[in-house]
Parts: sequence; structure tokens; C-alpha cells
Amino acid sequence: MLETHTITFKKRYRLRSDYAPEKPQLQSFLIDAKQQKSKLARIPERQRGQPNSAVLVLAPALTTLHNAAMGINTVIQANLLHPTRPVTALVLMGGGARTAYQAGVLRALASILLAQSDPPGNFPFKVLVGTSAGAINATCLASFASHGLDAFEKLAQFWAELRSCAVYELNAPSWARVNRYVAAWSLTRQAQVNGAILDNQPMLNSLKRIVELDKIEEALQTRLIDALAVTASSYTSGVHWTFCHTKDDNPFRGWSRPGRRSEFQPITLEHLLASSAIPFLFPSTSLMISGKKEYFGDGSMRQVSPLSPAIHLGAQKILAIGVGQPERAGFSLSNTDAPSRGPTLGRIAGHTMASVFHDTLQADVEQTNRVTQTLRDLPRDAASALPFSSVDVLAIQPTQSLDALAQKHIGELPPDTRKALGGLGILRGGGGTLASYLLFEPGFTQALMTMGENDAYAKKTELLAFFAQP
Repeated sequence: MLETHTITFKKRYRLRSDYAPEKPQLQSFLIDAKQQKSKLARIPERQRGQPNSAVLVLAPALTTLHNAAMGINTVIQANLLHPTRPVTALVLMGGGARTAYQAGVLRALASILLAQSDPPGNFPFKVLVGTSAGAINATCLASFASHGLDAFEKLAQFWAELRSCAVYELNAPSWARVNRYVAAWSLTRQAQVNGAILDNQPMLNSLKRIVELDKIEEALQTRLIDALAVTASSYTSGVHWTFCHTKDDNPFRGWSRPGRRSEFQPITLEHLLASSAIPFLFPSTSLMISGKKEYFGDGSMRQVSPLSPAIHLGAQKILAIGVGQPERAGFSLSNTDAPSRGPTLGRIAGHTMASVFHDTLQADVEQTNRVTQTLRDLPRDAASALPFSSVDVLAIQPTQSLDALAQKHIGELPPDTRKALGGLGILRGGGGTLASYLLFEPGFTQALMTMGENDAYAKKTELLAFFAQP
């Protein structure tokens, strides 16, 4: 009988606390579903039971889930952590100074939630995941979690007071800064020695002033948050690592996928330097992995599945804030507008930087939503037999070009930096892209925060629905 087939699925694939949906298990599950469907076809119709039952739809649904999940490994097993309360995660993508946009979105979110008749009293996110400068934002929020919704205003204030001189300085002696060509030559020499043209020691000093690591541990122990995760890319092994800071008795299990792995250890300021070490601009940072030293650069490199860490850490709902843009300037030129010459060094540098920070968020969101919709379209008994759970994702990204905005503010770069980068020729013809990662100046960052606030208010209905869901 049909019900017998459904029970067979549930017994054979009873979910274990250590179950992880790898390809062989999914293939076996898919093959079994097809075999059961084939057997069902040989049963007389009058004995099959209800035509819309689990087995009749299981095989095609599994095909959809298999194709999507094996592409990104983002949607994971149902009932793995058995959360006693809804777990909402915040995922913050990377992009240097561009991530001031995230502070604007979150400031508007706080205003939207506070305007409700029953605003949340506690910090609204249990899991925080950050990459590059987004990791700095996430870590700041973890240390501010005891302030509830006021944590977002504190983050916005941090960005309002930030200046480029508090983030980096030129790796060039003072005598070399007199002439832009001499400065450019000096930077080239320093890059050969240090692997970077800028020194991020000022950033470390700024982080020491703003991030209270003991407050993060306190937030974890009092369960204001469940986890803080920071990503970084290893120059040593080529692996994209997610460093997870949780309570000692956490129920989470590590993960290992091709090219990406997790490591559970307390987040330090060195993790933030590693995650935000933009290649060629900032030097690599060493971190210990299983007792061995590895050198790390920006977490945006080789980040193929930005939502995956949040889901592994138990998230059922994810608010993801990116800093990409609808379309890069120059990509939509018509034939009549096509340049007569090849790209300038500035445009090539900008294109290279955009490739490092290639925004994989939208593709990951689409895959996750596709799998979630497939699960919701299944009958309840069929969905409960599958090793997946649905995840609600709301993504917010800039609606205007950040390159164009940075081009308007490029004159705000510190004179020495502007002179040296100008000497290298990388601020001409499309230099706004590169500048957008280094413009930690109030004109640019305030414009970004304003854009973030406007974009968040434009999604007010969706945000309220997102936080209203159980």
C-alpha cells in the first residue's frame, strides 16, 4: 500500500544528529525514490490510495533538490540541531569602505522595528556571519549585542567617525611622498617586500578601541547570540575557512566541503585583519589551524556559498546584506558608445578588484529560495521524509552604482594616497571602483549609509513580514 512505501522512506532515512547530505547519500535517496515510484506504477490504481500522496511526487522533487543542493551545498538536513526557538541570522558581505552601506540598512531596520507596537527587546539576530569589512561589522554587532536594537546605531556611529587614516597608511617613507611618481615607485618596492602597498596597522588600533572581545563572550554565554562566524581565504592551502565562535557546549558540528571548511575557535582581532586583507592592498595575516600556521587574505576570495555558514549554524531565517550593485559602469555600453581604446589601468584595476569581491550572494539566495519553494510545494509527509529544511532568505543590496558614487568622492582620498595611486595610474578611467574600497571618508560613507537607509525603507513591508514570521 502507498502508506507502507512512505513509512519505508522514513525508516530507511531516519535522520541522525551527525547526518550531512553528501552526494552519495542523496543519489541513493533519489534512486530509491525512483524505484519506489516504479513499483507504485505496477500496483493497480484502486490500491494506490490518494493520488497526490508522497511517493507520487517524491522523485521529481528530489531531482530538483539534488540538482540545486549539490551545486552549492547550502540547504542542509532537517532537524539537525532541533532549535527550541527560531534562529535568525545576519550575513554581511565584504567590500572595504562600501560596507558602510550595511550600517545604513541596519540603522533603518532598527527604526522600522522600534516603530512597531511591540518592538523586540533583545538583539534580533542569533547568528552573525561576516566577510571582509562585513566581518568587522558583524563582530562589532556581536560586542554590542547587549544594547539590543541600539547596537545598530552604535555601528552607524562607528562608521560616521571613521577616517582613512584610522584604517591604513602608505607603505612609503615621508620623503618619497613629495612626488607622485617617486611615491608610486616606493609603493612598488614596498609591495615586493611586504606583499601589499598599504599598512593596516591603523585598522588594528581602531579595532582595539571599538571591539570588546569580552563582550562577545558574554553575549554568547548569556545566549544573546548563538554564534559569530568570520570567513577568510588561506594563501597557504587555498581553502576558504569559516572561523566560528560559539559557547563551549555548542551543539554545532563542523563542516568540510571541497575548498571550504570550518574551524571553531574564539574570534580575535587577527581574524578580522585576515578577513579584511584585500589582496595587493593589505598584507596577509597568519592564523593557527589545527596547530599549524597559515597565511590568510580577504574572505571574499573563493567565497562560493556565503549563506552556507549561517545555515550550518542553525539559521532558519537569514537577512543578507550585500554591497554589490545592479550593473557595473561600462558593462552596458552600446556600439556607438564603445571606447576607441583599450581599458585604462584604472579600469583594469577596478575590474580585478570587482572580481575579488565578485558577489555570489544573489546566486546563493536564488538557489536557496528554489529549494525552499520546492519543499513547500511538497505534501507535508513527503517534505518530512527529506533530509532538508526550508530557509527563509531576504537579501538587500544597493540599488545604485557604488562605482559612480565613489567617482564623485574620489577627491576625498587622503592626499598622499591619491598622489601615490595616481602615480601608478590606477585612479584614471574607472578609478572609482578601486577608490570605493578605500574611501573611508565621511562624504562617501555617509552617502552610502543614506543609500542603505533608503533601500531598507523601500523594503519595509518585506522586513516587517520577515521578522513577524515565527
